[in-house]
Amino acid sequence: MQDAALHFAEKAERASDVLHEHNLHPDGYVLATVHRAENTNDADRLRAVFEGLARVADDTAPVVLPLHPRTRQAARRAGLLDAAQRRLRLIEPVGYLDMMQLERAARLIATDSGGVQKEAFFHRVPCVTLRSETEWTELVELGWNRVVPPERAESVAEAIRQRLGTRGDPDAQPYGDGEAAHRIRDRLLDLHRRDS
Repeated sequence: MQDAALHFAEKAERASDVLHEHNLHPDGYVLATVHRAENTNDADRLRAVFEGLARVADDTAPVVLPLHPRTRQAARRAGLLDAAQRRLRLIEPVGYLDMMQLERAARLIATDSGGVQKEAFFHRVPCVTLRSETEWTELVELGWNRVVPPERAESVAEAIRQRLGTRGDPDAQPYGDGEAAHRIRDRLLDLHRRDS
C-alpha cells in the first residue's frame, strides 16, 4: 500500500489539476472525508462532524470535503447540507490521483476512512480519525494520528485545531520504506537469472 501511494503520488503531482481547479494552496486547507455508516447513519454523530469541521473552517483553515453520495443524502436528511455548503468547501467525489494530490497538499486530514489514515501517514500529513477506534493503532502511538469519537462538535474542532502544525515521529517506518516492490522485483530477477 505504501509503495503504491508513493508511486501514484508522484503521478498525481504531474497529472492532477485538482488544487488549481478548487483554488487550493499546499498546506492551506484541511481535507476531510466522511463516509462510514457509523457516522452517516447516526444524525447526531454526523451533526457533530459537520459542525466541528465548520467551526474549524470558520476560525482556523478552510475545510475541503469531497462529499460521498451517501454522506450527501444523510446530510440532507438531517438538515445539515445547506449550512455545510455555506461554511465548508464541498466538492464532488474525486478520482484516485486527485485524492492523492489533495492528501499530499493538505495541512491536516480529518477522516473516518481506514485507508486515508494510512495514506495521510505515507504523505507525512497529520491526521484526526473521526471514529471511536482505529485499526492503525501504531500511527496513534507514533504521533501521526489522533482518534476522536465524533460525539460533540467542539471535541472534533478542538482535536483538529490541536493537531494542526504538529508532526509525529519523522523517522517512523512501521510499513517499511516504500521500496518493497523494487526489492521484490530485483529478487525475482535474480532468481530468474540463476534458473536460466
